[in-house]
Amino acid sequence: MRALASLLVVAALTFAVYEFYLRRMPTSDSGTTPTQAISLTGVRGDLLTIAQAERGSVVANGRCSPLDELITSGLLTMIKPERDGYTYQVSCSGADFQVIAQHPAAREGSSLRYPTLSIDSTMEIKSN
Repeated sequence: MRALASLLVVAALTFAVYEFYLRRMPTSDSGTTPTQAISLTGVRGDLLTIAQAERGSVVANGRCSPLDELITSGLLTMIKPERDGYTYQVSCSGADFQVIAQHPAAREGSSLRYPTLSIDSTMEIKSN
């Protein structure tokens, strides 16, 4: 009988740890899941890398460069301009630029939300 009571206590403690620490983990963006936080951290890192390459392009060429030109010139060491469903686009206006990371919308009825992230020449990442 004591063994059964001990087993129930261990099961209850395990469930409590799961409920409070794993299911209710904080997220990086409202409406996203903890597993999305990993992808969003990578996307933010990519945005910073692309923006730094754009700054290098502006210094070297005096103008902003499209994403594929950054990759082919060697200023950016990305193989393809995407990560976990997010695609990157660069908008240029002379020496100013904006890099946008977008994900297709979640299927209808899903509780997931994919924020659109962007960075510009101020090097500040914004979430929409």
